[in-house]
Amino acid sequence: MKCYFLRHGIAEESSASGKDYDRVLTRDGVRRMQREAKTIAKMDLGLDIILSSPLLRAKQTADIVAEEMKLKHRVVEDPRAGIVFDTESFVAMLSDHSDAGAIMFVGHEPGMSMTIGSLAGGMSIDFKKGSLACVELSSRSSMHGHLVWLVPAKVLAL
Repeated sequence: MKCYFLRHGIAEESSASGKDYDRVLTRDGVRRMQREAKTIAKMDLGLDIILSSPLLRAKQTADIVAEEMKLKHRVVEDPRAGIVFDTESFVAMLSDHSDAGAIMFVGHEPGMSMTIGSLAGGMSIDFKKGSLACVELSSRSSMHGHLVWLVPAKVLAL
């Protein structure tokens, strides 16, 4: 099974409401994510579903990518992909979508890099905004896999 992890794009430092939940992508963040989405679409990932954090900046990121990939109908908002994302959340989400062969998780730090690192044997990674990683699991029930690749946002946005 292939699991793709996409960290949300560049977001405003604070929202008008003052709530972290309401932070949106900046103008530059939207433009860069649109360029990244074109590259991601060309990668032909074979996604069955895109699971997004409910926080606005992640939802915007997921929507931009899904629109470019013609997968808007496959975006599912899941609170477990939010700020509290960890290996336990990851396992539960996989269980809920056991028929999927390829899933993209769109979320936040530090949970994304900690989960990727844990799946890949305890490695530490620097997972910048807009970066995309692919982890292939040994089996659906296993928390063991390997990091196939990690593409920084700068490369995706070329």
